[in-house]
Order: sequence, then C-alpha cells, then structure tokens
Amino acid sequence: MELRRLQMDLAVAVAAVLLCFGISGVASDGSNHRYKKGDHVPLYVNKVGPFHNPSETYRYFDLPFCSPEHVTEKKEALGEVLNGDRLVDAKYKLDFGVDRESEVLCKKKLAKEDVAKFRNAVTKDYYFQMYYDDLPLWGFIGKVDKEGKDLGEYKYFLYKRFHFDVLYNNDRVIEIVVHTDPNTLLDVTEDREMEAEFLYSVKWKETTTPFEKRMDKYSQTSSLPHHLEIHWFSIINSCVTVLLLTGFLATILMRVLKNDFVKYAHDEESAEDQEETGWKYIHGDVFRFPKNKSLLAACLGSGTQLFALTVFIFILALVGVFYPYNRGALFTALVIIYALTSGIAGYAATSFYCQLEGTNWVRNLLLTGCLFCGPLFLTFCFLNTVAIVYSATAALPFGTIVVIVLIWTLVTSPLLVLGGIAGKNSKAEFQAPCRTTKYPREIPELPWYRQTVPQMIMAGFLPFSAIYIELYYIFASVWGHRIYTIYSILFIVFIILLIVTAFITVALTYFQLAAEDHEWWWRSFLCGGSTGLFVYGYCWYYYYARSDMSGFMQTSFFFGYMACICYGFFLMLGMVGFRAALLFVRHIYRSIKCE
Repeated sequence: MELRRLQMDLAVAVAAVLLCFGISGVASDGSNHRYKKGDHVPLYVNKVGPFHNPSETYRYFDLPFCSPEHVTEKKEALGEVLNGDRLVDAKYKLDFGVDRESEVLCKKKLAKEDVAKFRNAVTKDYYFQMYYDDLPLWGFIGKVDKEGKDLGEYKYFLYKRFHFDVLYNNDRVIEIVVHTDPNTLLDVTEDREMEAEFLYSVKWKETTTPFEKRMDKYSQTSSLPHHLEIHWFSIINSCVTVLLLTGFLATILMRVLKNDFVKYAHDEESAEDQEETGWKYIHGDVFRFPKNKSLLAACLGSGTQLFALTVFIFILALVGVFYPYNRGALFTALVIIYALTSGIAGYAATSFYCQLEGTNWVRNLLLTGCLFCGPLFLTFCFLNTVAIVYSATAALPFGTIVVIVLIWTLVTSPLLVLGGIAGKNSKAEFQAPCRTTKYPREIPELPWYRQTVPQMIMAGFLPFSAIYIELYYIFASVWGHRIYTIYSILFIVFIILLIVTAFITVALTYFQLAAEDHEWWWRSFLCGGSTGLFVYGYCWYYYYARSDMSGFMQTSFFFGYMACICYGFFLMLGMVGFRAALLFVRHIYRSIKCE
C-alpha cells in the first residue's frame, strides 16, 4: 500500500513539473465534469478542525460520523497532501439531478466517548470541509447555546441533518451549498450513551451561470468594492510615501554627490597634496573584500534563487494558475520551482565567491545548498513531529516525505552543482574602479545611530511601511479563511518594496562611506534584509491582536513556518539591497580619479 502511494506520488511530482511548464491540463479523476441524470457524482469529505486554527485539521472520520464500511481515499497530488487535504468517499448519495428528501444517512449508537468527542469539537467551533465535483463546501458540525446562561450551564448541540442545494447548467454542476438544520439537533451536553439518526436532503436547481464562471464566486469576496478600495488605498499610500521619501532622498543624494564631485575635482586641480576627507578618502579600502566572504556569497546565491522563485510564482499567479481552491497548486509550484531554480543559487554564489578570490568553492556550494534548506528542514522535522503527536492532517505521510527527498536529491542537488561549476568556470573578475591598499585604514569612532542595528531599523522601517496594509490580507488568507486573488495589486506592492529597499540601502551606504566607514558589504546586505525582521515582528502583532489562534500546535506552526518565510524574505531583500549598493559604490568611485 505504501509502495503504491509512493509510486503515485512520484508520478504526481512528474506531472507537476509538466504542469508548471503548461504541458498538461487539469482533470478531476479523469472526468470532464459532464454528467447525465442519475449519474453518481461522489461527495468527498476532507477534514474537520477548529475554525480559528487553520493548521490544526483532522480527518473527517476521526470524529464518529457515519462512515462507509470500506473508506476509499481519493488519489491526491503532492501539493494537495502538503496542503493537509485527505479526501475520502462518504455515504451521501448526491446523484446528478436527483432530489432527495430526509434521506437517512445512518442510525448510530453513540458511546459516552463518542459524545465527549463531539462535545469537545462543538466547544472548539469545529467546521467540516467537503468537495463535490471539485467544488468546496463548508459548515459547522454543531452549535453552543450560551444565551442567558453561565459557563457551566451552556448547552452543546450537534447538527443531525444537512441540506444540499445544488445548481446545475445542462449536464454540469455549477454550485453547491450545504445548510445545517437548526431544528434537528442532538444534545451532547452530557456524557451518556444515545441513539442518533443522521439525515440529509438534496435539492437540484437549474441556473444559467456557465461552467467556466463557476469558480468566480470564490474570488469575488476579495474583489468586493470596499476591499478593492482598501487595496488601492494601500497602493496609493505606499506610492505617495515612496515618491516623497525617495524623491527627498534622491534630491539630497544627487546634490551632495554633485557637490562632492565638484569639490574633489577642484581639490585635484588646486592642491594635490591636500589631505582627503569623506568617501574619497577611503577609496583604497572600499573594495577590500569582506570577512566571511563565503557566507556572504552563499547568502547572495540563496537570495537570488528566492527572488527568481518569487518572480516565477507571480508569473503563474498573474496568468491564472492559482485560482481559488485549485487545491495544492501553490505548494506544488513552490516545491518544483524551488528545485528547478537551485542552479541559479549555485551559479550566483560560486561566481561571486570566485570573484572575491575564494578558493574552496565546493564548501561554498555546500553552504549555499544548506543555508535556506537547512533551517527549513529542521523546522519541518519539529512541526511534522508535533502534527504526528496531534494526529493532524498536517503530518505528511512517509511516501510524500520520500518524494520530497527524491526531488531534492535528484533535481535540486545536481542543478546546484551544475550551477556552481558554471559559476566557477565563468572566470569573471571583480570590477573594482580603485586599487585596494595593502593595509586597511582605521575606521573613526562613530555615533551610536551609525552602528549596524540602528541602521537596520532605519532601513527596514520604510519598506515595511509600504507593505504593511497588504500584509493583513495575506496573513488572513494564509492563516485564516479569507480568499486572496488580487495578485496584480500584490505584484505592484512587491515592485514598490524592491524599489524602496534598493533606494534606502543605497542612501545608507552613502552616509556610511561619507563617515569614512568602509565596511559596507555586510552592512548593505543586513540593511536590505531587515524588512524580514519587521515582518516577523508583525507576526507577533497579528497573532495576539488580529487573530483568535490558540493551542500549542497552531502556535508552533504559525511562528515556525513564518520564521522560515521571514528568513527567506531577509535573504531575498538582503540580496537586492547589496546588489543596489554595489552598483552605486562602483558608479561613484568610477566617477572620480583614484590613485
């Protein structure tokens, strides 16, 4: 059984690669979604879990609902398993075009333990998720009667009857909604054995909505006028802030630089032996290679790969691959594209390391490969163990873990090595406009606000202020039940973020050099990436002030995976900041005479 699942997952991984290149289409169980009256259309039950804890989900039949004699699992793709989906066939008979009224699903004798399970689930606001013809449907499993009662007098009720409203157009299912009957309840307040009869009814109605637009209703929530107003306000706010501050900084920087160029040119003509001051004074040290250059090169390589991954994800989002409830598509794309872009990391890291006259390029390549994957793997191991202890659907099956390891071994690692070999053989030399002196100059004592940490705070605040409004919607989508589909707005915000990060890093690098501090290499990387630390700080605010998440599993998943995402953000934006600073430093020193 495990071997068969492993073979299936391998086939799915290959199909996912083809999908990313647009070679294959998507079909549901080989179905073209066309049915005749009376055809069996399976209703799959997926998972249940506390409404406020989106990562803490369990298999539907972990609760003692009416289950078939033989539970049949639906074949799932890699991304769907990573998403925590575990679809199984249910006893509901929703044959195409066939109405049913008060159909008995099953009669069941509930033991005390079963009642306690249901009561615990109702207390925690458990919801269920099902899929019918690839359309999602949700509902709550019960309700708590709190009206006019103290905590100890609360009544807990389980819904016994579900009503399905299905809309169809000719031979296709267009929409399905499930309603719970508030008048047909089972009191599960006390631990006692009881008989329960679960019922359901089905009503089919014709609609004129075309099949191609059946998913539109799921994306309309994020495109409602008041939501769009907030998004556009976010962009306008970001653009105005960015234009004012970058314009202000650009004007000052250009004027100061112009004055510097005129002053240095005048000094060269009037007094050759006059002592130099400012950023020209350190021209013999500014291109002195930094400490820990192997680590810096690895950071730049990983950052470049994550930047490429983000760009590819945006391209897929903008062409409509990630439509709502295309289950697991995002996770599949992340795994496959990360594997395929590892060659970029190898090339960027090794070529830069060799430009810095590094010799042990193999160690640098290993460091590049482990820099992001290492912390991610350790975090995954811990969180997967937590999920196994909780018996949650977030715990990955052994076969899926093997597939991911095989992708890393057979795709990621070889491409990383090939990229590294290409980078080593590129023979590119570091372009330094000024010669480096033999001995480094001493850096003058600087005030506290010119130290690394205060500079990082200044550098991270401005880019974060440009994205923080949009962050709420992203968090509410990833760690909640909102739907985010306005990828074009998100892409504009991403472009603004890159521009602001590059500009603020360049400005701070200039002020650092003007203070005769020539150790700008690591500073520019840390200042560029500091926005990632602000985003992680926002995580704490969101968790405690804007969400109702609770419990050890949900808390560990939220802070664990957000730490990995913010670390990736740090590496990507650090690379952007460093590249911008390097271009700027080369430009200004190329514009003056350096002896």
